[in-house]
Amino acid sequence: MHKSIHRFSISMSGDLVAQLDQMVSAKGYANRSQAIADMVRDELVEHRSAGGNRQIAGTITLVYDHHRRNIQARLTAIQHDHGEQIIATLHAHLDHHNCMEVLAVRGRADQVKKLADGLIAVKGVKHGKLTMTTTGREFAK
Repeated sequence: MHKSIHRFSISMSGDLVAQLDQMVSAKGYANRSQAIADMVRDELVEHRSAGGNRQIAGTITLVYDHHRRNIQARLTAIQHDHGEQIIATLHAHLDHHNCMEVLAVRGRADQVKKLADGLIAVKGVKHGKLTMTTTGREFAK
């Protein structure tokens, strides 16, 4: 499917344009338009993920001390209750005490957020973060 390209003008300070040009160069974009289109898509993903019934994909990253009493059992129990949302997991040993788990997830935004909140709230989780993205269906590249 061919998408038409629309041109429009934007105005911003020279300092901001200079910073944009530095970022365009550092990230390897061919031009400002590509960079700005990516930024707009990123903001649209954030905006749309606020809608509870929208389908999203993402990752939940957890860092915890695996020596903490029953933490792995508690995390595993929650994950088993959400098998329809968790599509893959990665477990890494960061050092003698600390582990990192990364869960690839997809589903309704409100359900994924609830899962992430439940995992992050487990006593002993040192840090947790939900990163949401699109399933890709609503964007043509």
